[in-house]
Amino acid sequence: MVDSEERTPAWHAALASPIRRSVLQFLVDSGEPLDAAAVAVQMNLHVTTARFHLDQLLAARLIQREPARSGQRGRPRIRFTAVPAPSGDVQDQLSHALASALAEDQDGGRARAIRAGEKWSEAFAGGLAAGAGTGAEPLVDLLDQLEFAPELDPAGRSIALTACPFREAARANPGVVCAVHLGLIQRVARTLGHDDTAVELRPFVGPHLCVVDLGTDWTPASSTVATPAVGQGTD
Repeated sequence: MVDSEERTPAWHAALASPIRRSVLQFLVDSGEPLDAAAVAVQMNLHVTTARFHLDQLLAARLIQREPARSGQRGRPRIRFTAVPAPSGDVQDQLSHALASALAEDQDGGRARAIRAGEKWSEAFAGGLAAGAGTGAEPLVDLLDQLEFAPELDPAGRSIALTACPFREAARANPGVVCAVHLGLIQRVARTLGHDDTAVELRPFVGPHLCVVDLGTDWTPASSTVATPAVGQGTD
C-alpha cells in the first residue's frame, strides 16, 4: 500500500472518481481476482470503460493484476485484485479522495464541508436531546464516542482533542476535514441551546492536539429560590 508521503497525483486522481472508488470497493469486498468483464457487469459499465478505470487504479498502485491460468492456449485472461491494505486504510483513502474533491471549490471546500458536518450531526440529535448531562458534557461524550479523546478544561470553556480518527486526511486537507468537524460541533452546540457562532476549532495547535473553543460559558445556571430580605414581607 502507498504510504501517505508517497501518494502521487495518479493516486489522488484515481480516487477522485466515484466510479473508481466503487470499483475499488467492489474488488476489496469480492476477496478474489476478477476480470474486466466481471467488473463491467457489476458496475453496469461497458467493458472498455471498466478497463479504463481498472488501468487508472493500477497506475495508482491500488490494485494489482495477475494472469488467469486456465491451461488453455492463447492469450491469458487478466484478473485484478485490490492491493492488500491495513484495516481501515480503504476508508482513509476515501476520506482523502472526498476531501481532495471538495478542496477544489472556490472557498477551498469550507462551506460544503461545514454543511456536511452539520448533516453528520443529525445522526446524534435524538441522543443529545434525550441524554443526561449538563454544560459541555453531552458534547464531550459525543466526541469521546467518535474517538477524539476529548478533555474538557477545568473552566469549561474549551475542549482539547488529543486524538483524531481522521488525522491523516486532516493533515492533507485541513480546510475541508477540520471544517466538517467544526460543522458537527457547531450544530451540536445549537442543538444543546448554545451560541454556535461563538464556537471555534483550532486545528493542530500541537502535533497531536486540536482545541475546541466554546466561546461562551456553557456552565448551566443554577436555579435559586429568591428569599425575602429580613424585615420585608410578601404581598
